[in-house]
Amino acid sequence: MADLRERVVTAVKHAMKQKAAIRLATLRLINAAIKDKEIATRVNGETQAISEADILAIMGKMVKQRLESARAYEEAGRLDLSERERAEIEIIEEFLPQQLTDAEVEAAISEAITETAAASIRDMGRVMGVLKAAYTGQMDFASVGPIIKQRLCAPSSG
Repeated sequence: MADLRERVVTAVKHAMKQKAAIRLATLRLINAAIKDKEIATRVNGETQAISEADILAIMGKMVKQRLESARAYEEAGRLDLSERERAEIEIIEEFLPQQLTDAEVEAAISEAITETAAASIRDMGRVMGVLKAAYTGQMDFASVGPIIKQRLCAPSSG
């Protein structure tokens, strides 16, 4: 499978040929966000390549921002703007891996806790690190945090 960045560049070219304005604008925003991240990671003037996980994190953040905007537009009665935000979300999500189901998230958390031998809340960072390495773009880490915290703070049933 072609790397994520190449897929976005190819999609930009197709959108230009098809004259798909919203799609093209959204894809250009993705490219700009990726380039901004590369610029931010420059070392001694040399641009560092960013990882697939970094790109997935950027896209995940873009989706989250658009969801918040869409909700705000809906509350303000601006359904036209809300629909545009949701259209952009669909375009961005084409490049994201399939989201894990609740059951798969629970299983991944259990596996990460076992793998890190996490025993207390002090181990939460290690558990999150394992999950982020394996599931970036596939789960919402803001909602996973409280689940891990609850599991690590709960008294052992053994």
